[in-house]
Amino acid sequence: MTVYIETFTVSSSRRKELIDVTQDVERIVKRSNIRNGLCTVFVPHATAAVIANEHESGLMSDILNALEELVPPDKPWRHNMIDNNADAHILASIIGPSRTFPVIEGRLIRGTWQNIFVVELDGPRPSRKVVVTVVGD
Repeated sequence: MTVYIETFTVSSSRRKELIDVTQDVERIVKRSNIRNGLCTVFVPHATAAVIANEHESGLMSDILNALEELVPPDKPWRHNMIDNNADAHILASIIGPSRTFPVIEGRLIRGTWQNIFVVELDGPRPSRKVVVTVVGD
């Protein structure tokens, strides 16, 4: 079994933003030379997350709006007394910091409309780390 790990960074320009990293992840899977296995995309941040969904501007706005409605940033959260970003921490906890995808015959497997996004929840940030681990044969 082979383990291949590569890290890259993304930046955000808004407080909440979806950043499509699909092509970056697919390039890493190809470089790994792993034919069959698993690929995990992970963000080591307490206020960011990873999702798989359609890259369509209306849907992307809908997702961001739903996140705001689900966990309103202006609610009197206790953590806001420290950093004023409790909503970002709560949403990151709900969504999760990683997603795992199959790799079959050297290709990242995802649904027709599934792109991979880093979900920025506390931006803008000049640099967010993304760790991609490919494991297999």
